[in-house]
Amino acid sequence: MSHTGIETDVPAVRQGGATNAAIVAAVEIGGAALLGAFLLSDKTAIIVALLAGMGAIFAVLQLRPRVEERIVAAFRDQRRLSMALGAVIVLTYPFFMNGSSYVLHLLIVAQLYAVLALALNFQLGSANIPNFATGASYGIGAYTSALLAINFGISFWWTLPASAVVATVFGFLLGFPSMRTKDSYLALVTIAFAIVVHQLLNNFAWTGGANGLVGIPAPTLFGHSFAQPIVIFGWRLPSQANFYYLAAALVCLSIVAAKRLHESRVGLAWNALRADPLAARCQGIDIVRYKMLAFGVDAFLAAFAGTIYAFYVSYISPDNFTFLVSVTIMTMVIVGGMDNTLGVIIGAFLLTMLPEKLRIFSDYRLLFVGVIVILFLILRPQGLFPQRARNYGAHQ
Repeated sequence: MSHTGIETDVPAVRQGGATNAAIVAAVEIGGAALLGAFLLSDKTAIIVALLAGMGAIFAVLQLRPRVEERIVAAFRDQRRLSMALGAVIVLTYPFFMNGSSYVLHLLIVAQLYAVLALALNFQLGSANIPNFATGASYGIGAYTSALLAINFGISFWWTLPASAVVATVFGFLLGFPSMRTKDSYLALVTIAFAIVVHQLLNNFAWTGGANGLVGIPAPTLFGHSFAQPIVIFGWRLPSQANFYYLAAALVCLSIVAAKRLHESRVGLAWNALRADPLAARCQGIDIVRYKMLAFGVDAFLAAFAGTIYAFYVSYISPDNFTFLVSVTIMTMVIVGGMDNTLGVIIGAFLLTMLPEKLRIFSDYRLLFVGVIVILFLILRPQGLFPQRARNYGAHQ
C-alpha cells in the first residue's frame, strides 16, 4: 500500500516494463537484421523470400491492429531504451556490412532520400500541399555548395548553411505564386518550377551545362579527409563510412525537427490546413504564412541533403536532379505513410533499395518494383505506417 492509499503491484509493473523492453529490442534488432540480410544477399530466391516476409509482416499488422498497437505502446513506454538501442545500431551497422562499399553506398543514398522525403512530408503529409519541386531544391543545394567549393575554396561545413539559405530563398520564391493556386493547379506550378530549374542548370555555362561540375573536394574534419577510410581499434571501414555517419547525423536532425514541428503550434496549423483550409482561416490561422513556412522548411532540408550528395559523389550534373527525382520522393512519402516520420523513412529506404536489388531482372526491374509497391499499398492502403491520431493527453 502506497502513502496515497492506492495499491501498486510493483512486480507486475516491472514485468510489464521487461516485456516492453523485449518487444522494443526484438523489433529494432530484427529490423536491422532483416535490412542487413536484404542488403548483403545477391541470390534472387533469398531477396524474394525477404520481400515476401516483409509483406507477411505488414499483412499481420493490417489484419491484427492490436499487434501494431501493442508494439507502439511498448515503444512509447521504453522511449529511452529505443533511442539508445537505435543509436547503437546506427553506429555499429557499418561493421556488420563485410566492408562492402556498395552496401554503404546504398545506405548513404537511402538516408539522403529519407531526408528529402521527410522534407516533403512537412508539405504533403502535414499540410496537404502537393509539391513536385523538392528535387529542384535538392539540386539547388548541391550546385550552390559545389560552386562555392570549386570556385572559392569554401569548406564543406560553410557551404552547408550557405546552400540551405539559397535554397530556402528559392523555396519562398516558389511559395509566392503558389499562394494563389490550390490542388492540381498548385501541383502544376511546382512541376513548372522543377522543370525550369533543371533546364537552367542544363544551359548555364557557369553551372557546367550538361557536363555538370567535376572535382568537388572531399570534406575534412579535424584533419581527417572523408576520402580516407576509417580505422577504429583495428577495424577498417571504407571511405564511404564517413558519409554514412554524416548522412545518419542529418537523418537524426531531420527526425528531431519533424518531432518538434509536429508537436508545436506550427504542426497543429499545418494539420488544420490539411483538414479544412477555410475552417483554419476562420480560426485565425494565417494560411499564407504557414504555407510559405512549409515551402521554406522543405527547401532547407533538401539543400542539406543535396550538399552532402554533391561532396559524396564529387561530380554532379543536371541529370541527377530531374523531375523524376521529385516524383520518386513523393512516392516514398505516400508509400511510407503521410505525416508519419517512421513510415516516410521506411518508404524512402524501400524505394531506394528495391530497384538496386532487383537489377537481376534487367529491363523488367522497374516493372517488378511497381508491382511490389502496388502489392504493399494493397496490404496497407494508407501507407506502410499510416498517419496516427494526435494524442492531446500527456506530453509525448
